[in-house]
Amino acid sequence: MSDTTPGPADAETRELLAWISSRPRNYAESIETWKSNCPHRAVWDDAIVAGLIRVSRSDVTITSAGQALLED
Repeated sequence: MSDTTPGPADAETRELLAWISSRPRNYAESIETWKSNCPHRAVWDDAIVAGLIRVSRSDVTITSAGQALLED
């Protein structure tokens, strides 16, 4: 049986990181755009768990790990 959970370097994760880094994003905007209840499209949750994005107060930013992934 194969694991269908998206990995931190998949295309959708890179798209999320690029979207966040393109301009300042707030939590409400980000969660409205990226949150999914589908376990096969958990890019937001996976990016948080992998330490690629950080939510602080109402701001969402990419971490140095997220930036490194974008530059890879």
